[in-house]
Formats: sequence, C-alpha cells, structure tokens
Amino acid sequence: MTKIFLITGVSSGFGRAFAEGALAAGHTVVGTVRRAEDAETFEALANDARAVPILLDVTDDDAVLAAVDDVERRVGPIDVLIANAGYGHEGVLEESPMSELRRQFDVNVFGAVSIIKAVLPGMRERRTGHILGVTSMGGLMTVPGLAYYCGSKFALEAILETLGREVASFGIHVTAVAPGSFRTDWAGRSMVRTARSIDDYDDLMDPIRANREAANGNQLGDPAKAAQAVLAVLDSDNPPAHLLLGSDALRLVTAGRAAFTAEIEQWSELSRSTDLVGGAQIAG
Repeated sequence: MTKIFLITGVSSGFGRAFAEGALAAGHTVVGTVRRAEDAETFEALANDARAVPILLDVTDDDAVLAAVDDVERRVGPIDVLIANAGYGHEGVLEESPMSELRRQFDVNVFGAVSIIKAVLPGMRERRTGHILGVTSMGGLMTVPGLAYYCGSKFALEAILETLGREVASFGIHVTAVAPGSFRTDWAGRSMVRTARSIDDYDDLMDPIRANREAANGNQLGDPAKAAQAVLAVLDSDNPPAHLLLGSDALRLVTAGRAAFTAEIEQWSELSRSTDLVGGAQIAG
C-alpha cells in the first residue's frame, strides 16, 4: 500500500536518503527544503510528480501550520511524518554562547515539535499514522564537546516517547530513530563549531575535534541502509518506540545505559532514604 510521506530536511543527509528510499518503494514524498535550487533538485528525483518539494523554515510555526494544511489539501492526507531537519553543534559548554544553545533547541527540538503538532490533528481524526523523529545516539548517551547537541536530542527522545504513550489509543505510532555515525555531512558542512578559547580544555577537546574532523566521510553507517531500516519499521505491526541505527550506536548506548543502571543500584539506598513513611507512590 502506497503512502504519503512528509519529510523535513530532504536536501541532503538522512532526509535525502529517507526520501529516496520511500520514492523507490513507490510512495509519494513531500520534502521540505530551505532553498529554491534544492526544491528543483528534489523534484527531479521522480519523473511522475511523486517528489513534491516545499520551501519551509521549520522554526516558523505559522509557516509550518500553513504548509501542512497545504500538503493535505493539495497532495493528500499525511500517513508518515519523518521529522528529520536538524544540525549539530560542537563546543565545550563553558566556551559556547547561550545563543548557540537557543538556536540548537530552536531547530532540533522546537522545529520538530512544531511540525509534529501540525500533523497530529489529521492523524488523530483518521485514527492512523506514524511519526518518526530523527534523534541521535547522542540522545541516549553523551560525548564531551556535544553538550548542546546531546541536550537537544535527549529532549526530543523524551518528547517522542511521551507522545507515543499519549496517542497510542488513536492508532498512531511514534518512533524515535537514533542513528550512530553515518556518512552524512553532519560532522562537516552541517556542524556549527564554537571557537576554542580556554586552555584548560585543550587536552580533552583538541583530540576529540581532530578525530571527528578526520572521520568525516569515513563513517561506519550507510544512509541508504538506514532508509531501508526505517521502511521496515513502517511495515511492522508493532514498531519500536526507540530504534538505534548502527552497530556503534548499539554498542555505545548499551554501555552507557549499563553504567547508568549500575550507578543507580550503587546509590539506591540513599535514593530510598528520602521517602516519607506512608507517602503515595506515583503510578508508572
């Protein structure tokens, strides 16, 4: 059964790979881009009008609502939303300006939530739909120098998981897709890097920045295979709330969660010591 996809950020990277995979599977893809030339390139991906570009800044809430309304009137009801648009910020927290944190959340979190909220009424009324948000393994574990980025992806992971529990009874599925290191331009053109300024962080940060720059273009993951994994999730009768992509994501997130669980156990008695006798327990 063919579906109508809305995918944000299809000019490159995961967005382009997801769009190409969906088009190859026979679906119609509405893709958001920021520039007119990218719209022309995207439209040329299919010669039968199934690649539909729209110019959109996902941080403009009014424009997002208008765009979704236009898509559903002009193309049809949105079956699948992939909230993909985003970028990476690299920088030591102490060195990085607050303006960069606000911008990181504006795109990675508020932009994603804005378009999710725009498609929800239609999906809820139709009692069907699948929302996927592209987060990161950095939304489930942390790396020095990526505090702003990991913070935004942790936030999106929590929002998507909560949303999934809110809309499950409406027949709407929600999946947070957390990729590891893939051959996109995330660590290259798409990354904002704050200039180094505090010598005390040199021993920690300089090797991390150098290694990330050197690895750009040689990453482990294949975006085309990620697209096929997403299509497999969409075909599942019981799709996951969280999907890790890449063996590096699987390894690093598993190790990070194991360390977190061990620390919880180590301090569990102190945690319990703060309870009031007879107090009410919150339902899980």
